Amino acid sequence: MTTESTDGSTDTTGTGPSGYAAARLHLLNQEVRSGPPRRAELASLTDTWLAGLLGPQPGGVALVAVGGYGRGELSPRSDLDLLLLHDGKRPAGELAALADRVWYPVWDLGLDLDHSVRTPDEARRTAAEDLKVQLGLLDARHVAGDAGLTARLRTEQLAQWRARAAKRLPELQEMCRERAERQGELQYLLEPDLKESAGGLRDATALRAVAASWLADAPREGLAHARSLLLDVRDALHLTTGRATDRLDLHDQDDVAAALGLLDADSLLRQVYEAARTLSYASDVTWREVGRVLRARSARPRLRTLLGGRSAAGPERTPLADGVVEQDGEVVLARSARPDRDPGLVLRAAAAAAQADVPLALSTARSLARTTPALAVPWPADAREQFVTLLGAGAATVPVWEALEAEGLITALLPDWERVRCRPQRNAVHRWTVDRHLVETAVQASAFTRRVHRPDLLLVAALLHDIGKGWPGDHSVVGETIGHDMAARIGFDEADAAVLATLIRHHLLLVETATRRDLDDPATVEAVAAAVGSSGTLELLHALTEADALATGPAAWSAWRASLVADLVARTAALLAGTPADAGEDTGALTAQEERLAVEAWRTGGPVLSLHAQHARLDGTDGDGPDHAGDGDVREPVGVELLIALPEQPGVLPGVAGVLALHRLTVRTAELRSTDPTGEGPVLLLNWRVAAEYGSLPQASRLRADLVRALDGSLDIPARLAERERAYRGRRRGLLAPPPRVTVAAAVSQRATVLEVRAQDASGLLHRIGRALESVKVTVRSAHISTLGANAVDAFYVTGPDGSPLPGEQAAELAAAVQRSLEG
Repeated sequence: MTTESTDGSTDTTGTGPSGYAAARLHLLNQEVRSGPPRRAELASLTDTWLAGLLGPQPGGVALVAVGGYGRGELSPRSDLDLLLLHDGKRPAGELAALADRVWYPVWDLGLDLDHSVRTPDEARRTAAEDLKVQLGLLDARHVAGDAGLTARLRTEQLAQWRARAAKRLPELQEMCRERAERQGELQYLLEPDLKESAGGLRDATALRAVAASWLADAPREGLAHARSLLLDVRDALHLTTGRATDRLDLHDQDDVAAALGLLDADSLLRQVYEAARTLSYASDVTWREVGRVLRARSARPRLRTLLGGRSAAGPERTPLADGVVEQDGEVVLARSARPDRDPGLVLRAAAAAAQADVPLALSTARSLARTTPALAVPWPADAREQFVTLLGAGAATVPVWEALEAEGLITALLPDWERVRCRPQRNAVHRWTVDRHLVETAVQASAFTRRVHRPDLLLVAALLHDIGKGWPGDHSVVGETIGHDMAARIGFDEADAAVLATLIRHHLLLVETATRRDLDDPATVEAVAAAVGSSGTLELLHALTEADALATGPAAWSAWRASLVADLVARTAALLAGTPADAGEDTGALTAQEERLAVEAWRTGGPVLSLHAQHARLDGTDGDGPDHAGDGDVREPVGVELLIALPEQPGVLPGVAGVLALHRLTVRTAELRSTDPTGEGPVLLLNWRVAAEYGSLPQASRLRADLVRALDGSLDIPARLAERERAYRGRRRGLLAPPPRVTVAAAVSQRATVLEVRAQDASGLLHRIGRALESVKVTVRSAHISTLGANAVDAFYVTGPDGSPLPGEQAAELAAAVQRSLEG
């Protein structure tokens, strides 16, 4: 290249200001060399120019690129981060003249410059005081001059960084956290800052710094691609706007998308969001590992002292579910777990992690993604319940869901999810992308699970209500069909799938009607009633409406909207109201097995029971048999049926529930009723569907023996349960769940008072309810227990000593007593 330099001479090297400017312009206009090749060539071209400006030096001086320039990541409008390094032997005036020889041509070309002049010792002291300086020096790269001086700087800086990593890394993490609070999360912003937002280029630099400390390292898969994509977008942004900006404004997005050869701005944002999620997830995993290592380092000297120099045992492993344990603050697989033979393990591990509010380990998520076979379609009941449990964990759901998404497990479970993943919402009211909004709606809905009779349907409807946004057309109409199909896949029966489809179709009905229609017009309420069809669906739709609005953003819900919607719901409920006659009591005939057990219980005067496990093969067919599978057959438990019969006596409900809790059996559903098969005295029948908490069923003989002891008072169940709770309380953070809710259901039964209990499912919950009912001297005529995910929804039909329903005031006192028992 031949150009004329600033002094009028001819520049044949391209190192003069005009030569560099022309070569730079030519490079930036070559679209075929965009991306990493162009950034590398731009850095190389700039190195050559700056080396020419510095000129040959006898030694003791070096020009060093730091920061982004040091990494060779020069975007078209990037500033130049330069350090003039010297050994301290040159006079100050000579150094100033040398610096001016480099700095002024850079300024003359209109390039931003971040510059400094230091000795290696000065650089070391400055870096020790200023974390940002040290981060820049970690990427120091020699440009010109004394290469040995640059090598010394790099060696000293890396040594200093590694020696002080235990102090500097927490400072870096706090810096990242504060920046995220100011700038928001890149993966959800409509106008993100590609550099400063969480999940942006600054976080990529922070991950490099963590790796340089040798203390921890980020998961590498996809990281380089994500970083390169954000740099490509920034390059295109600089070229299309002509400005040194990192903010991807709405009015620039179409031009940037076109420059990158993408279809439109939405395609651009989806790629940006994908990259940001990769970086954000890598950051979360990396900082968690840093914390684990630092905690281990601080604890090791104390352990050696306590153990008198002996080596400590391995990390403590706390069981959370069958095949799932907590170790070092993460959820990992138990040593006995067989992910290759256990299709339900993915959801069981995820639900356990969310309920314990403990992150799912990266190694665990990857192992599950790599080895776990696909669930049968429709899903088995236990898998569906674990899925609902995951959704109902509140804010703890989000990080677990993100861990599953990072490994492709969500789309493996729900293929239709891919259509909404990372999809932007071009509406200022919305805070999140479509997929994150759906998860956030489930988070909000988890607080309303005590308000509804079917919390499982509420949580799944919350997750799926906007699923139609991934397809053309009205998302409510499209989503109705897609949601129905997904509900069937998850394992809901046709009736429940129809309710979910209705909720999705009409999830905007209440708020739009309440704010846009005349509620005094009978036709308005009649139209809503016709759309929802039943009081139960209306109850669910009301909770879904509020959860959806709260998850959208602060502008979507207000006290005014809430009052209008509540008024509409009250009017619609009144129109739909009916009075079922004893709807919850089961008066059906006994099965042959129930009658046999009832007669045996009356004959022996003690409890008799039957324990029967059912399994499903991966081909979707059912099979009965013992709780194990053959070597060539992959089968998973779908339920354990436990039938107990015993002569009617006080303490049966708390006694049986307590024994099941002691044996780590989780109650899924239960029914209690009284029968008189011989005509000579009542016998209680308890029909339970339970699940073994850690996979191993107890022997029926041991259950019976403990039940006999519980009923005769020789087994202190409250003390045993309290002892276990104390042991676990210090090791598990637990879930911040909504408080329990105990109410008296009005006009449900003419023969009994119906007490409804909605609470977080927990070991011993039913035992505590039973004890509370026993303490107030009421008779439980029948009980209907159901566990929907992590929520217990129970109904108890009770009478007073004379066999009649309780008076209103006494019923209210009973509800208050049970509420106090659960809260205590």
